[in-house]
Amino acid sequence: MLYLNIGDPNPFGFRPPEHILEAVFEAMRTNRNGYAPSDGIEEAVAAINRDMTSRGIGPIVHTWVGSGCSEVIDMALSALVNPGENVLTPSPGYPLYTALLAKLGADNRAYHLDEANGWQPDVEDIASLIDERTRAIVVINPNNPTGSVANVERLRKIVDLAIEHNLVIFADEIYDRLLFDGAQHVPLGSLDPRACVLSLCGLSKNWVLPGFRIGWGALSGPEELLRGYVHAIQQLGRARLSANHPEQYGIAPALEGPQDHLAEMIPQLVARRDAAMAKLASIPDITCVVPQGAFYAFPRIHRPVDDAAWCRDLMRETSVVTVPGSGFGQRESTQHFRIVLLPDVATIEEACDGIARFMAK
Repeated sequence: MLYLNIGDPNPFGFRPPEHILEAVFEAMRTNRNGYAPSDGIEEAVAAINRDMTSRGIGPIVHTWVGSGCSEVIDMALSALVNPGENVLTPSPGYPLYTALLAKLGADNRAYHLDEANGWQPDVEDIASLIDERTRAIVVINPNNPTGSVANVERLRKIVDLAIEHNLVIFADEIYDRLLFDGAQHVPLGSLDPRACVLSLCGLSKNWVLPGFRIGWGALSGPEELLRGYVHAIQQLGRARLSANHPEQYGIAPALEGPQDHLAEMIPQLVARRDAAMAKLASIPDITCVVPQGAFYAFPRIHRPVDDAAWCRDLMRETSVVTVPGSGFGQRESTQHFRIVLLPDVATIEEACDGIARFMAK
């Protein structure tokens, strides 16, 4: 099988920085293996706040550590959204949000990313979906599954909408250091101190540690607006006791230690992206917006096919494993599939050759 479907860098030869592992091993050896404070250990929370502040995010009202970014998102949505209310999520976007909103009995309202404009958020579409029951806007930047990086003009307009309608912005920035071709990531929480922004990150992607299940959220904005929200989040945090304890000792070294692994990782990702783009561009009826960050691409199939059936038949006939675009959201009458750019160049080229043969057939 040629696996282009899972966003886990470790099976493809990428390794986390040794200084992070050493900090965690030392925590284990000195028996910091019990429960942690529910919001996270002091060293980790302080390092997160320093990192957020250094990038202009603030004023920070509350920061906490969760068992992966997924738990932080789950807690933040559970504390905010009541049944029958709605949250705006990007399409294409990460399906965790739609699953959590379904669990909460809330309405997922998908807004479009503009494929013709590099998958930038469609701000007019966002504005048209807001009503009196809207509670939040989710922005995934860099985006999974497209690899797009939102420009500052679009982000400012989203912030303006959130302030106008008293909404929380979920700024999912888990890939914010994996950027290509000089792309610039602008933290949403840095654009206007009047906006209520939950800035989300974690060890999984930037530092190649998805199995540690360590993520964090920093809530910024006017304290008087956020006081009740923070209280609800803290109640949920105490109910589940704590996130993984010794792994939290890797947060400060990750944020404040050497970043040499990025200088090695990013050129490899760029080479793999370029190999995929070159191969896909040669296949009739397939186009792909060039990713500017993360490690995904979201090619489009310009044929009247069912994307799920297409991915299934591709796997059966060529052993190339991809994910159908319908799992992430796509405009009506368009068909896509997601690939990861983590396998080596030879594997990516072999997989794309399989896609070419399948399309020709």
